[in-house]
Amino acid sequence: MNAHSYYDILGVSRNATSEEIAAAKTALAKVYHPDANIKNDVDTTALMQEILEAYRVLSDSEQRKRYDREMFGENTRVFRTFTVGPENGEEDAVSFVTYWNTANRLHEVIGKSSILMKQEPQRKTLPQRLLFRNRKEEQREEERRRRQIEKLSEQAIHYIAILKMAGIPMEYWSPDAMNWMLVRWGQKQNMDYHILFSRYDAYIEETKSGTEKLRLRSRNRRFHNNLKRLLSYALEA
Repeated sequence: MNAHSYYDILGVSRNATSEEIAAAKTALAKVYHPDANIKNDVDTTALMQEILEAYRVLSDSEQRKRYDREMFGENTRVFRTFTVGPENGEEDAVSFVTYWNTANRLHEVIGKSSILMKQEPQRKTLPQRLLFRNRKEEQREEERRRRQIEKLSEQAIHYIAILKMAGIPMEYWSPDAMNWMLVRWGQKQNMDYHILFSRYDAYIEETKSGTEKLRLRSRNRRFHNNLKRLLSYALEA
C-alpha cells in the first residue's frame, strides 16, 4: 500500500485512540486478507502485510511517538476520540481507506439506532408493570434512550458530511460497494477513486444474478430507510 503514512494505511486520524487503531486494523484485515480475495484472482498479501506493519507501530505508544517524530517532526501529540475524517489543514490528500472507514462507522451507527428505535413501540404495547416499577422509572429510561439516539444522529451527520465532501454518492456507501472499491483502490492508489463507481456498477451488472442484484438493492433500501428515520428523529427531537 503506497499511502502517505501508517495513519493513511489504516484510514484513521493522527489523533486516533488505540481502540480506533485496533478496530481499523481488524476491519481492514477482513477485507484485505488474501484468503478472502483469492477467489477473485486478487493477491492482497502485500497490502495485508502493510496493514499489519502499520498496526504494529501505531499500537505501541513508544514506537508511535518515534514514528510521529520521524514522519511529522512532532514531539508530542494529544490523542482524542471521534476523529474519523481529516482535520482542517492537516492533510492535503486523504486515503480512500478513511472514507471506507467512515462508511463502516455510519453503518454501525444506523444498526445501533435501529435497535433503539424499535424499542419504543414494544414498550407501548407491553404492560407497564412488567418493565417499570413506576412512571418515573419509565420516564428515565425513555430519556436515556432518547439521548442515545440523539448522540447517534450527531455521529451519523458527521459521517455523512465526510462522505459527501469526498464526492461519494449515497448508493455506494454500502459495505458491498465500499469493500469492492477498497480492494481495487489498494492495487493502484494513485488512481482517482471516483472512477471506481462506474467500474463497480459494471462488475455488478456482469457478475451478479438477478436474485443477487435484488438482494443488494433490498439491503441498500433498508439502510437508506433506517438512515432517513434516524435523521427525521433528530429533527423532531
